[in-house]
Amino acid sequence: QVQLVESGGGLVQAGASLRLSCAASGLTFSNYVMGWFRQAPGKERELVAAISRSGTITHYADSVKGRFTIARDNNNVYLQMNSLKPEATGVYYCATALIVAGPIATLAPADYDFWGQGTLVTVSS
Repeated sequence: QVQLVESGGGLVQAGASLRLSCAASGLTFSNYVMGWFRQAPGKERELVAAISRSGTITHYADSVKGRFTIARDNNNVYLQMNSLKPEATGVYYCATALIVAGPIATLAPADYDFWGQGTLVTVSS
């Protein structure tokens, strides 16, 4: 079955960097758009970054542009997070989307098929 396993979260101070990883198995990885989502306490899950099947197209939330980078290789997707701010605190999930009817920026959480269990990122001020 499909498994997505995130790692790399932790507690850091504002301004620090973290690199999240997501290992995918049980699927043909290259067929899927991949996304990283964040859910802060008491808030809805929101898209942080997405990457196309080929890895040539990326999309970022305005709040992380220029500081976060999404990348993929083989069966992994990564999220490099630099200059972290306290508002980046939350549980980060990776997710897959098989059916993509338009630009990856237009995908909603409901368009993603499989989700990992999440990894917690806490940024202290």
